[in-house]
Amino acid sequence: MNTPKQIAAVAAKALDEKKGLGIKVLEISEVSTLADYFVVCTGTSNTHVKTLCDAVDEKVGELGEAMLHREGHRSGTWVLLDFGCVVVHVFTDETRVFYDLERLWSDGKPVDLEQFLAD
Repeated sequence: MNTPKQIAAVAAKALDEKKGLGIKVLEISEVSTLADYFVVCTGTSNTHVKTLCDAVDEKVGELGEAMLHREGHRSGTWVLLDFGCVVVHVFTDETRVFYDLERLWSDGKPVDLEQFLAD
C-alpha cells in the first residue's frame, strides 16, 4: 500500500523528469478533505502539458494506483489528474497565473521539493 506522500513524490519526480516547470507540492490534509497533497506544475505548451500528464499517469500507475478522474485534457491549458489522496494540476503558464492555486491554497503546507524528491 502506497502512502499519499509516496504517490505525490512519484508524481513530482515524473513531472521533473519531463522538464515540468515550477513544480510545487502542497500538503493540504489538515485544511481539506479533498486530498492529502496537491502537486502543481507548468508545461511550456499544450503538447508539453499532455506529455507531463501522461508521464504522471504512467509512473503512478506503475505503483498500482489508478487515476480516478482526469479533467481538462481537451483544452490542454489545465489538466487535473485525481488519484484520490493526490491531485495533480498541470497548467500552461498563463493559465497557472490566472488560477493561482498556490494563493488559493495558501493554508496548505508547502513541501521542500528537494527533500521530498530525495526521500
